Parts: sequence; C-alpha cells; structure tokens
Amino acid sequence: MSARFDELIHAPARLTITALLAPADWVEFRFLRERTELSESALSKQLTALVHAGYVEVRKGALSGRRVTWFRLTAHGRTAFEGHVKALEQMLTPGAPLPAGQPAPAAPA
Repeated sequence: MSARFDELIHAPARLTITALLAPADWVEFRFLRERTELSESALSKQLTALVHAGYVEVRKGALSGRRVTWFRLTAHGRTAFEGHVKALEQMLTPGAPLPAGQPAPAAPA
C-alpha cells in the first residue's frame, strides 16, 4: 500500500472516527459518540460524509429492544485510512519522500 494523504479523512473528526473503526469489526454509534465527544448531529454528519465516499458501511438493527446503528470501515476505507496514516508518518520522518499528491514545502525567504 502506498502513502496517500486523504483530505476527506484528514479532518479531525473523521480522522478520529476512522481511527476508532480501524481496529474493530463493527462499532456502535453510541460508542463513537462517547469516544469522539461529538453531538449526535455532528457525528451523523461526519459519518454520512464517510459513507458517501464509500469509506464506511452502516448496519441497523435492534439489541435488547432498542434500535442500534453500527459502522465499520469498508475495504476501500481501510486502504484510504492506512494510506493516510502512512502519509502522515512520512511527513513526520525527516528526509522521507513526500507522500503522493503533496507539494514540496516552500523554501525559506
């Protein structure tokens, strides 16, 4: 997998969401809300963006008589997340090549 900076994932809320989803199979909405400390509407908006990009899959159901919504990274989302993490690691490693799609830093004046 190659390093690839991903503008969609890079937003702090979406980066947090994808980082929480990466090690898991399915994650409940309530868990994401508690861990991200986002309001339900803000979290829903960020998840919707990830779903529309094909990065996250949604499953709805019931658990102990209550409606539950679960989320997980798709294969495409996992590849994008891992490539983004690799790009960030390269940016933080002195002398490492820049990730694909990133401009070289400007020379000091």
